[in-house]
Amino acid sequence: MSQCCVRAFVTGKVQGVWYRRATQEQALLRGITGYAKNLPDGRVEVLMCGQSAMVSELAQWLWQGPEGAQATHVTLETLADHHAPDHFSTY
Repeated sequence: MSQCCVRAFVTGKVQGVWYRRATQEQALLRGITGYAKNLPDGRVEVLMCGQSAMVSELAQWLWQGPEGAQATHVTLETLADHHAPDHFSTY
């Protein structure tokens, strides 16, 4: 099972709609660690570390998000040699 860390930047209506909390719930279901945090420009940054297949699933879910959210763009960046955190946090 290959492990990876991917950073995503999500653009759209993703702040003030429980996006970070819902992302955390989805990550925990898939055994993914990392974080979701609001950025000053209105985007949400998500770090996802775990099994490649599970990270891929969560990356797809970011387009959907929770009810009320509307992601218009998701940018993914694979991080080489990134230290995976022990848990999933929201900021």
